[in-house]
Amino acid sequence: MGGNIFEIFRISSEGLLLQRQRLTSIAKNIANANTTRTENGEPYRREIVIARAKEDDSAFHREFNNYLGPLKILKEQVPSEIGQKIPETQYLDIEIKKDMSEGRLVYDPSHPDADENGYVRYPNVNVVTEMVEMITAQRAFEANVSVIESAKNVARDSLDI
Repeated sequence: MGGNIFEIFRISSEGLLLQRQRLTSIAKNIANANTTRTENGEPYRREIVIARAKEDDSAFHREFNNYLGPLKILKEQVPSEIGQKIPETQYLDIEIKKDMSEGRLVYDPSHPDADENGYVRYPNVNVVTEMVEMITAQRAFEANVSVIESAKNVARDSLDI
């Protein structure tokens, strides 16, 4: 990995971009937790933000993939469709996908979106899961801000020497 302070800013800024995108997707998921019909006529599908280290042999790539190793199994178990890619970054490939798992089925014959048996298909959004994801993203965002603040302090203190 790099040896100058600008490298620290670059890495942390990508971390901030990733966490901001996660928070945006979580907000969309919570806002649409009860949306039973979207423009395509189906229930809302939960958004998932997937980040991977760019394929190279850098220390960043190795550490990032070691950290996410246990999550790879979970990620492969969630069926998703191809989604939108976030603009090019130096270290991360960030992609937004739709979780294609089925949502909950609720018996409510008076609902306008009920099928012939009276069941309504709700989105696959669990608000409790989204809140946990939100707290995690918020803490990671704060950690990246702290890294930037520390790097700024180091640079300022080194100019005082």
